[in-house]
Amino acid sequence: MIKFGTDGWRAIISDEFTFDNVRKVSKAIALYLLKSKIKNPKSKQGEVIIGYDARFLADKFAIEVAKVMESAGINCLLTERDTPTPIIAWEVRDKQAAGAVVLTASHNPAEYCGMKFIPHYAGPADETITKILQEYSNKDIEIPKPAKLGASERFEPRERYFKYLEKYIDKDLVKSAKIKVVYDPMFGVGRGYMDKILQEYGCELEVIHGYRDVLFGGQNPEPDDEFLEELKHKVVELKANVGLANDGDADRFGVVDEKGRFYSANQLLPMVFNYLVVEKRYKGSVVRSVATTHFVDRIAKKHNVKVHETPVGFKHIAQIMLAEAVIVGGEESGGLSIKGHVPEKDGILANLLIVEMLAKKKQPLSKLWQDLIEEYGEVYTGKTNLKLNDKTKKALMDKLNNNAPDKIAGLKVKTINKLDGVKLVLEDGSWVLARPSGTEPLVRVYMESGSKAKLVAIGEGIKNLV
Repeated sequence: MIKFGTDGWRAIISDEFTFDNVRKVSKAIALYLLKSKIKNPKSKQGEVIIGYDARFLADKFAIEVAKVMESAGINCLLTERDTPTPIIAWEVRDKQAAGAVVLTASHNPAEYCGMKFIPHYAGPADETITKILQEYSNKDIEIPKPAKLGASERFEPRERYFKYLEKYIDKDLVKSAKIKVVYDPMFGVGRGYMDKILQEYGCELEVIHGYRDVLFGGQNPEPDDEFLEELKHKVVELKANVGLANDGDADRFGVVDEKGRFYSANQLLPMVFNYLVVEKRYKGSVVRSVATTHFVDRIAKKHNVKVHETPVGFKHIAQIMLAEAVIVGGEESGGLSIKGHVPEKDGILANLLIVEMLAKKKQPLSKLWQDLIEEYGEVYTGKTNLKLNDKTKKALMDKLNNNAPDKIAGLKVKTINKLDGVKLVLEDGSWVLARPSGTEPLVRVYMESGSKAKLVAIGEGIKNLV
């Protein structure tokens, strides 16, 4: 069965992710577009943009998607090369397209590929749309024969996107700062995009892993601490100001400071939010997922900014960004977008915001983080997976849902949040969230506290419930 997850359909290549199944999902998307009658003013058929990442066969799968769309009478714009997902999302809005299909498994291991549908609003497909696509994908559907077949043409969006980013990034400021950057595209689509724009902005640049490798060097193309060892060493070795990374399709980002220390999204999101509010005078609300740091809330309280909390998944953040002015929307897994931009994760824009912040503040990243801690207080976050069989997983979640403990690690449970999983907020502001995986025999646990000792104790407290 073809099953859509939080951000599209992903599966192992040649197992479930086959050309036949790609055609089934493509037909489902085509039928959805025809039934919803979303039209591009420039095209009677409703144009669809097709992009792909650097994975094995992703470019060939993309061509197959185009063939299905053409047979349904839908015109296609197919990227010249593997292209960052956020750029494809931006092209949907810029070209007023009916939507986009991206062949990507993002940060997943090399054996995976995926299909992500981006609707006309240029953000992740919501649950209503993905439910329809999943239903159609698992049926033997027929697409009405069109009066005229669609046609495809190739295009390269890079230079136009770079020009667009100047609306949000002060190019002259960054140029004047002459920041030294080490960049790691992790063998993915960021090569030729992030490095190119950093050079245009006058940065002194060193690139590692800047070529296509469908095996991603034997590790996940995920810009997380454990996968960025070489970047950390290279930053220190070259005495660079900052190290930047993107995941396989460049919708996520990772940052290393001048001392070679990795910064998580739970640190970077508050830093970017504070920078946008204080230095760039952005107005609006802020959106974070239920698993993301409450450090954002501390900053928001000081500046009288409304905080929205959503279930995990950027598609939920996107819906609020479509409805109102949002300064920044982000999640702990490494994705963010800002006011005015498309409601989709953009690791390229995120990295540039970090570079601009360094140029503006004229301080190393470690100092900027320390200043924020001194102003708002210490914060420590943690994440772990509890590998449980289905029976134990269900028992744990039933206990948390129906008979949650009064205390965790000696701290009283102040509130219980069931927005997505079960989140216990403790009397001192610490919290722990347990979310059962829908596809694996495990429960994901997220934690936050003002001290390392309490964070460890909270983690042990949840394990003791098992």
